[in-house]
Amino acid sequence: MKVVRSRNVRVIENVYIPVRDGAQLAARIWLPDDAGENPVPAVLEYMPYRKRDFTRLRDEPLHHYFAAHGYAGIRLDVRGTGDSQGILRDEYLVQEQDDAVDVIEWLTQQNWCDGNVGMIGLSWSGFNSLQVAARRPPALKAIITMCSTDDRYADDAHYKGGCLLNENLTWGSAFFSLNACPPDPEIAGEQWRDQWMKRLEHNRLFPAVWMGHPHRDEYWKQGSVCENYDDIHCAVYAVGGWADGYVNAIPRLLEGLRAPKKALIGPWPHAFPHAAVPGPRIGFFQEAVRWWDYWLKGEDNGIMDEPLLRVWMEDWIEPAPYHDERPGRWVAEEQWPSPRIYTRSWYLNVGAVAQTADTEDAVRIRSPLTTGLRGGDFYGFGADGDAPLDQRADDGKSLVFDSDPLPERLEILGAPVVTLELSVDSPVAQVAVRLCDVAPDGTSGRVTYGLLNLCHRDSHEFPEPLEPGRRYRIPVQLNDIGYCFEPGHTLRVAVSTCYWPMAWPAPEPVELTVFTGVTSSLELPVRPPRDEDRELVAFALPERGPEPTHTPLETADAQRMVELDLTTDETVYTIFGDAGDFGGASLARIDEIDLTIGYTMRKTFRINEQDPLSARADIEQKTVFRRGDWKVRIECRTGVACDAENFHVTATLEAWEGGERICHREWDDTIKRHLL
Repeated sequence: MKVVRSRNVRVIENVYIPVRDGAQLAARIWLPDDAGENPVPAVLEYMPYRKRDFTRLRDEPLHHYFAAHGYAGIRLDVRGTGDSQGILRDEYLVQEQDDAVDVIEWLTQQNWCDGNVGMIGLSWSGFNSLQVAARRPPALKAIITMCSTDDRYADDAHYKGGCLLNENLTWGSAFFSLNACPPDPEIAGEQWRDQWMKRLEHNRLFPAVWMGHPHRDEYWKQGSVCENYDDIHCAVYAVGGWADGYVNAIPRLLEGLRAPKKALIGPWPHAFPHAAVPGPRIGFFQEAVRWWDYWLKGEDNGIMDEPLLRVWMEDWIEPAPYHDERPGRWVAEEQWPSPRIYTRSWYLNVGAVAQTADTEDAVRIRSPLTTGLRGGDFYGFGADGDAPLDQRADDGKSLVFDSDPLPERLEILGAPVVTLELSVDSPVAQVAVRLCDVAPDGTSGRVTYGLLNLCHRDSHEFPEPLEPGRRYRIPVQLNDIGYCFEPGHTLRVAVSTCYWPMAWPAPEPVELTVFTGVTSSLELPVRPPRDEDRELVAFALPERGPEPTHTPLETADAQRMVELDLTTDETVYTIFGDAGDFGGASLARIDEIDLTIGYTMRKTFRINEQDPLSARADIEQKTVFRRGDWKVRIECRTGVACDAENFHVTATLEAWEGGERICHREWDDTIKRHLL
């Protein structure tokens, strides 16, 4: 990767920006040296992940690059996180948006800013870029939103298809731990300890908060820009990857927004396109500067004359724990929905995906509760094993429908839909549907999948229990994907009644009956190849600004293990790793600020093959900060278990200053299962 260095960039380590209620938010700012005499546009990144330390190694190459190309780069800590004052009480609050509007106004008043502002962000900062855009601050002219969503209920880390994700606990626990971290005394001064104690005192058990909103109520509608796309007037560049959990939002944004828009989807996970694994990695910083040049500087560089949507059309690859590159090619569409894409339908007969329907029959499945162990993570980060592996073990626990070997190449782009005529023997049930590509040797690769809580068949806002034995015809939409099936390969639809550990199982074992023939089907969005794709200009190779030096001090070997106890029939899935931003180090020193930081997380998911009430998930985290005599340690333990009527969420938070424990808090919440 080419490192672009510039001597005309100066960095302001910390600036406190006042907001309307008197709180001060902490920002790190990169400026061209002459910005005071020749004002420049500002690009704001706004999130809670601690600009001083946790994201320092990631922030520096990005914002230095922007400053070197004539922009002010601003990395802002959300209220109550990092070095910002106040308390953070939840994600994506109206308060957070209010603060952003105030900060944007403050930016326009600085002598180094020409009055034009953009926002950029991945994940949290991608979310709030959309949310702030919907508030329409006059100076905000354009955003780049990556790995984010327009619908906080449908496509976030909490629920999928109305099913409770274990990512709700994983992410909520990480947020819980992050929210307990102190400001840096070198920035906050003598107030650091008082601020820290307030954070510890007011910290919330976020997984339980979100489990208290199991349906798409007003809580989730706030901050979901899909409620009214017309609220957004500024230009939107939506970026994501097929391996990310939020990719479905991008086609929706393209269809719903009336503002100027553009989109890019690679094979990437939850990561920046210049460094994502699997690749290809692209010159995303250059692409971002082209976007800013057009919308913030008024340079007619042709970026808006290019196709509306550009995606990586994936080819077959042998499933494996790690792929550095994903084979495929770039393709593009001028419109979305594309008039070139048409729906091709197949019937689901007994064991078969076919062009003609057989006489109706019925097939049944009660999937073992370990179905899904090969499914990978809800959203991966490119680590070994977080992508789906060979699906045959999960296929063997599912109803499987296979096509004949394909006579020719089949290319799809969009969201496949599997419609099932079905009945169940329980009032609460879920279904997991996978579309797989089966190679001639039998290897099964997951192309895409969907989950649906069948109580949510008509509405995520007003779900209703199922009537056991009654027949329903229910479409299950799978994740959007761009994929090419090769001649000789087989389409496989796999249907199961659970998907552990991604989703929490229904409260009792469920037998699902699928009625085959004319009423159950597979619909694929077929995209005919076009000659224009060969003429697409390739993305440049990645560039970035300089990265701060850091010294790894300890490593923690990543683990991803499945253990089966044959005496109890319990399966335990354990994942262990470090923070990931320090080259595999679980403890590292940021040399520039002489700060040693460390972070580890262990995730454990347990379940008995036949008993859904045996399900349990536990998260353990440890965070440390050290500089000279200043030593801080935070340890968090969170867990979820259940009975037939309730979830039980527990947590322990402990904090040490030096060798003294200064905080010990415990939570034990009971949350009613509302059709989950």
